[in-house]
Amino acid sequence: MLQKLLKELEVAGNPEQAEILQRFFKTGPGEYGEGDIFFGIKSKQIHDIAKKYYGIGLPKIKELLKSKIHEQRVCALRILDKKFKIADEEEKENIFNFYLQNIKCVNNWDLVDLSAPNIVGDFLFKRDKKILYKLVRSENLWERRIAIVSTFNFIRKDEFGDALAISELLLQDTHDLIHKAVGWMLREIGKRNEEVEENFLKQHYKEMPRTMLRYAIERFEEEKRKKYLKGEV
Repeated sequence: MLQKLLKELEVAGNPEQAEILQRFFKTGPGEYGEGDIFFGIKSKQIHDIAKKYYGIGLPKIKELLKSKIHEQRVCALRILDKKFKIADEEEKENIFNFYLQNIKCVNNWDLVDLSAPNIVGDFLFKRDKKILYKLVRSENLWERRIAIVSTFNFIRKDEFGDALAISELLLQDTHDLIHKAVGWMLREIGKRNEEVEENFLKQHYKEMPRTMLRYAIERFEEEKRKKYLKGEV
């Protein structure tokens, strides 16, 4: 079954699209996606292929995750996400542990964003979240992004405490992709409770990286945005 899946992904590839994606995901020397290889497959195509193979087991998913081909890892995580959604509590725990065991394979921002809220965040919602506070202190960029983006699951359920605490821990992070992720989570909090977001911003906006702040205030009225950007709040 795995060989059929791999063949379908290969056939769906588009060399011109692959070149575009190689640039978009910063795969050059010294860039965050250095060495990542793309077939050039659109997201919907991967989703449609993954739907046919939800029955494959964790050992085969692990083979996909270990691939150097980006879309194969995307497909693996889409399958894992679906398996998690339909799993009982025992199997959810198995999938969560499997995810952590193979976390080094979740190594680009799109892979984090499609899997962290729905697997890590969902599993931890009513459980001890200390693993997130371990990940947020990691030297690995993607583990730090997993820590903050996992809280999107909690935010959707109007639980903001961990998202705010982890955002505070990341205020001095040096990577643009963390700045964007924190700003995104703060903006999502604001969609649900603008007062909570603004209380956090008023404490921290002057020390935030500019990109983080811009993402966080994106939905504010223009006049309010200008005040934040000028440091006049």
